[in-house]
Amino acid sequence: MMSQRPDLTLISPAIRDAMEHWLSHERALKSAADNTLSAYATDVAGFTAFMAQHRGGRQGLSSLAAIATRDMRAWMAHERGRGVSSRSLARSLSAVKTFFRWLAERHALAPTAVLSARAPKFERKLPRPLTEDAAHEMIETVELQAQEDWIAARDAAVLTLLYGCGLRISEALGLTGADHPLPDVLRITGKGGKQRLVPVLPVARAAVTRYVELCPFDIRTKDPIFRGKRGGALGPGMVQKSMRIARMQLGLPASATPHAMRHSFATHLLSAGGDLRTIQELLGHASLSTTQTYTAVDSGRLMDIYNAAHPKA
Repeated sequence: MMSQRPDLTLISPAIRDAMEHWLSHERALKSAADNTLSAYATDVAGFTAFMAQHRGGRQGLSSLAAIATRDMRAWMAHERGRGVSSRSLARSLSAVKTFFRWLAERHALAPTAVLSARAPKFERKLPRPLTEDAAHEMIETVELQAQEDWIAARDAAVLTLLYGCGLRISEALGLTGADHPLPDVLRITGKGGKQRLVPVLPVARAAVTRYVELCPFDIRTKDPIFRGKRGGALGPGMVQKSMRIARMQLGLPASATPHAMRHSFATHLLSAGGDLRTIQELLGHASLSTTQTYTAVDSGRLMDIYNAAHPKA
């Protein structure tokens, strides 16, 4: 049976105030995204509320330094009892540690047990890219299945940006009239407000230009380039729907999503000899470890080819 969340009213005013200052710091100095800040707040509030309940009442800031290893084990056991996965628990622990490091710097605390706690091990899900042929077939199919020429050109242009430039779906749909015609290098604002430079392939520029020429709506400087059927900004749901229909026609798995096109961009670059640091910059990954998952994908694909082709495999 899943245990209940701790009572958030047990969090002391001092800790609430500290959390607000910490989140403001993360937003202002680290440009943390709103979704990240919301997850941080939820994870840390749950942790501090549990500790108050577990340790017999509201805790002040100084009492946080007294959290022992056994308390950390009790919290982890409680979270697992609520049905929290190893992956989610590791994320929560990371948020808690970030908060406690901030506290340690500003309040001369030494929360050793918290900072030394080990995250539970979990198997990282590897990205599932499409093959080069499947990626090209996907773009062709979404174009062929559309009933209107401008929508066909639109869907093809969006997927070409995902696969040809490695953009996130939100980044592609966030392009405005000011970005057209696409330059040789796009300045993209990604997660957390971080900016990066992305080279634009001629085929991607041509695809967007063709769509703009066919689009029945005026695209002014501040208007989104990609439009829905009634002229509003195109939402990711419509792109996902187009790909869902196309992948059924092509017999591709459910993992063939818009984000898989971005995964394919990275994996195929790596296969062609691209170095990890460059791919990290192109994708806008904050950590190289995120980009390194693609090395496992590429190695796995090589092993599949080896096992299928080697006479002694």
